[in-house]
Amino acid sequence: MRAGFLLAILFLAGGYSYLAFSELPYLSSAGRLGPGFFPRIIGASLVVLCVYSLYADARAARPGEARSPYWRTAVVVALLTAAFVVLLEVLGGLASMIVFMAAALALLNRGRHLQNALLALLLPVSLYFLFVVWLNAALPRGMIPLPF
Repeated sequence: MRAGFLLAILFLAGGYSYLAFSELPYLSSAGRLGPGFFPRIIGASLVVLCVYSLYADARAARPGEARSPYWRTAVVVALLTAAFVVLLEVLGGLASMIVFMAAALALLNRGRHLQNALLALLLPVSLYFLFVVWLNAALPRGMIPLPF
C-alpha cells in the first residue's frame, strides 16, 4: 500500500515539477526571483524524497508481507481530497477547507467531536487570515462567495 501511495505521489510530484520548470519563469523581468523559484524547489524536493522513500521501502520489504489494514482509510481520504478539489470551485477556499477538515477528522479522529469541530473551524480560518489578510493572496472564491 505504501509503495502504491508513494508512486502516486511521485507521479503527481513529477507533473507538478514539469509545470514548475516549463511554465513558470525562474526570474522576473526585473531580474529578481520569479514565480517559478519556490515551485521548482518544492517539486524537485518532492521527486527526490519520493524516489528515496521508494528505494528505502524496497530494501526493507520482507517477502510475503501482508497488505496494510488501513487501505480502505487511505482510499476514503483520497476520495475526500478529490471532493475537496471539486468543492474549491463550488464553495470557495474557506468553506471547502472547513468541510474537508470536518469530514477527514470525523474519519481519522473518531469520538472527539469538540476537538474535531475546533480544528475544522480554527485551522481553515487561520489559513484564510494568513493568506488573504496578511499575505494579500487570493483563495478561490467559488460560486458562493463569502461576504468578507
